[in-house]
Amino acid sequence: MSEREAPDFSETTLSSEVVFRGKLLSVVSDRVLLPDGAESIREYIHHPGASMVLAFVDAHTLLLARQFRYPLRRHFIELPAGKIDPGEDPLDTARRELREECGYEAGEWRHLATLHPGIGYTDERIELYLARDLEHVGHALDAGELLEVFPLSIGEALEWLRQGRITEAKAVTGLLWADKLSRGEWG
Repeated sequence: MSEREAPDFSETTLSSEVVFRGKLLSVVSDRVLLPDGAESIREYIHHPGASMVLAFVDAHTLLLARQFRYPLRRHFIELPAGKIDPGEDPLDTARRELREECGYEAGEWRHLATLHPGIGYTDERIELYLARDLEHVGHALDAGELLEVFPLSIGEALEWLRQGRITEAKAVTGLLWADKLSRGEWG
């Protein structure tokens, strides 16, 4: 079905209220008009967006990070990523996070995709970048940012994914993308 043939299910905002404003996130409650004329409420989290990096140490090895995530009160294995600051270009965010979290700069950068991790409850977007030709320049972690960065082969990372050791959604998506790239299947 082409976009021209697809029915339009767009909803119209009638009113909008920020019911919570935090340091990182806001919770919004909108009253909307549905296409059938009925009204409904849409609650969602406003997020500033993030950038995530597939940092290739070599053709088959990535940098990963292990850190504690408070909401689930456990450690997760993730790809380097961070929040886009107001007015910041997403590529600059990716460069900053690779330097701060991992201690590397990259000679080659390429935008790969835009991901929307939770379309039912947040407007968050994650810009996925590829970084190659890495040079170690030293860490510059933010205050209170504690993490372990390590190289891991894509094959081993995929095995960790299969074993349930890697469950964080953006890392899962990024690793599957990295696998395709390392095998030359996606340019």
